[in-house]
Amino acid sequence: MKFGTVRFADGVQGGVVVGADGQSVHPLGRDVESVLLEADTLEAVLRVGAVASERPAVSLSDVTVRKPFTPAAIRDFVAFEEHVVGVRKSVDGSSGVPEQWYAAPTFYFTNPHAIYGPDEPIARPDLCRALDFELEVAAVIGRQCRSVDEAQARDAIIGYTIFNDWSARDLQSAEMKVGLGPAKGKDFASSLGPWLVTADELEDHRDADGFLELDCIVSVNGVEVGHDSLANMGWTFETMVAYASRDSIVKPLDILASGTTGGGGCLAELWGRGGSQHPPSLQPGDLVTITVDGLGTLSTPIVAGAPTPELTPFRRRS
Repeated sequence: MKFGTVRFADGVQGGVVVGADGQSVHPLGRDVESVLLEADTLEAVLRVGAVASERPAVSLSDVTVRKPFTPAAIRDFVAFEEHVVGVRKSVDGSSGVPEQWYAAPTFYFTNPHAIYGPDEPIARPDLCRALDFELEVAAVIGRQCRSVDEAQARDAIIGYTIFNDWSARDLQSAEMKVGLGPAKGKDFASSLGPWLVTADELEDHRDADGFLELDCIVSVNGVEVGHDSLANMGWTFETMVAYASRDSIVKPLDILASGTTGGGGCLAELWGRGGSQHPPSLQPGDLVTITVDGLGTLSTPIVAGAPTPELTPFRRRS
């Protein structure tokens, strides 16, 4: 099943897409967030969807699909070795992969209050001139976890969705020289959707080691830029959930993103490998389209950002 948020003729609510045709949606009668908070197993979520599927369906051509839900927290991992090689060279001028990267699936937290859905414009930050996309897939959590093992982590994953971690590379490169994680280089926007696809829908895509073999493609203005398989992750989503929960808490409505794929999953990877900003950074008027097997297509137009006010500079003490 696919769960999402839909603007029907009588208002916005959750919707469920059931069946092979995928061309119609059934009103859920409630929002997706409440389903994920109340149903802590995949089976419970599927039961909610089965009830909704008895309601009259509406053609997807007659509705507007919005972001599927608002995450409670977003952990964004760095699970693709090829991405690390290219981006480190581009963002901080370093080469290779730090040995510590192989020790654990590293992540950072980003802003859950700046989430956008399908076809919603993303404004290039006012001071940014190196805007970049990031092709990712996110696991959606449906059950609270604390220091769980990987089998328990698998049970906690309700489904998956496309995630685009927008990046202002020039802002990111400058601020990370301080030694902390990305802040204004990342927190202005992330895109999610179009659907939360339940985990059972993707079981046939698992390889022998538990990785999801999903074809991932990103294009700009109709020209393919990146292409990779999600199975090239260095860790499974189950491993990442277990690690995130270690000595901590992962809760329903949290999402854990894969990190950017290799194969041109972002422009900065290609810049690092090629030694120049080619293909060029995103400009107002561009259209970025991500397609992932089984998860659908997430398209985003780029627009100019509004001017931002000046800040009082640092006060030096003599």
